[in-house]
Amino acid sequence: MGDFIFSVMDRFQKILIYYPKRDLSRPDFSLKETFYFINKGWGKDLIERLKKNPLPIISTFFTPAFMAEKFDYPNNIYCVICDADIARAWAPLEPQKSRIKYFASNTWTRDRLKLYGVKPENIFLTGYPLPKENIGENLEILRDDMRNRLINLDPQKKYRKIYEPLVRDVLGVFPEKSNHPLTIMFSVGGAGAQKEIPLEAINSLKEKVKAQKLRFIIAVGIREELKKYYAENIKGLKLDGWIHVLSGKTTTEYFKIFNEALRETDVLWTKPSELSFYAGLGLPIIIAPIIGSQEDFNKRWLLHVGAGMAQENPKYAEQWFYDSLNAGDLAESAMQGFMEIEKKGTYNIEKIINNG
Repeated sequence: MGDFIFSVMDRFQKILIYYPKRDLSRPDFSLKETFYFINKGWGKDLIERLKKNPLPIISTFFTPAFMAEKFDYPNNIYCVICDADIARAWAPLEPQKSRIKYFASNTWTRDRLKLYGVKPENIFLTGYPLPKENIGENLEILRDDMRNRLINLDPQKKYRKIYEPLVRDVLGVFPEKSNHPLTIMFSVGGAGAQKEIPLEAINSLKEKVKAQKLRFIIAVGIREELKKYYAENIKGLKLDGWIHVLSGKTTTEYFKIFNEALRETDVLWTKPSELSFYAGLGLPIIIAPIIGSQEDFNKRWLLHVGAGMAQENPKYAEQWFYDSLNAGDLAESAMQGFMEIEKKGTYNIEKIINNG
C-alpha cells in the first residue's frame, strides 16, 4: 500500500522536462487542489495570528506563502526554494498577479519560475541559505576548512599537482597536516529512509576504522529510535569511538552540532535532498538512491555541477571509496562544489529582506 500511495503522490509532484522551453504557467491538478483548500479557509487562522506582529514572512515551502497572499498579509512575503528544480506547484494560480518574492537556489529554479509565469522582478537568484557558522562573512571559515579537507581528500596529491596554481590562489597555503582524520558523514533521511546503507558501508570499511585511518559519523536528527537502532547495531564492532552517532534532543540543538560536525567532515553521503546544496561547502556528495521525482533533479544537478558521485554498492564501499579517494576524484568534486555553487545565500537573503 505504501509504495502505491507514494507513487501516486510522486506523480502529482513530478517536474516536467525542461526542454523544449515553453509556457508552463497553466496550473496543474496539484496546485488547483492546494488552492481549493486555501479558498475554503485553510491557513486563515495561521495568517491572522501572524498579522498581530507582521514581520516579513519567509517560508521554505510554497503553501504558507500562498496562504499569506490569499488572506492579505500586510508585509512582504518571501519564499525560499530549497531544491535544484521545482514543479509548477511552487508558483501561484495567477503568477503574473502575485506579489510573492522568490529566493532562487540556482539558475535552474530561477528559469523555471519564469516559465511558470512568475514576474522576473519577483525572482532573486540568491543561492541556497547555508549556515553562516560554516562560511564566515568573507569565507574565512570555509577556506580554512577546505584546506584541511583537501589534505584528507587528496592523499596522493594527484589533484593538487595538476591544479596547484588554482587551489593556492583560491585557498592559500596549506598546513602540513589536516586538523582531523579522514571523515565520512552519512546523513539519514528524516523518516529513517535507507537506514541500512551506513551499516553495510561500515561493515566494508571496518578495517580502516579499526586502524584509525577513517572516522564514520551517522547523523540521525532528533529521532531517538534511530539513535538506538544504530547503537545496537554497531556496539558489537568494538570500533572505539571512531564511529559516532550524531543526534540531538531538539532541532535547534541538532542543527548546531550538525554544523559543527560538518567542519571536520570530508565527505557527505546522503540521498539528494536539500543537503545537496551543502556541496557548496566543499563537501563532495556521495549520492544515495533517490526517493521521489524531486531528488532525481537534485541528483542530476549535482552531477551536472561535478560536485557529487553516485553511490556504488555499499557492501563494497572499501573498494570504490578508496579508488575515488586515491585518484583525487573526491578532491575534484570538493573543489567543484566550492567553486561552482553559490555559498552566501544566507547573507544575500538578509540583504534583500533588510532593503525591503
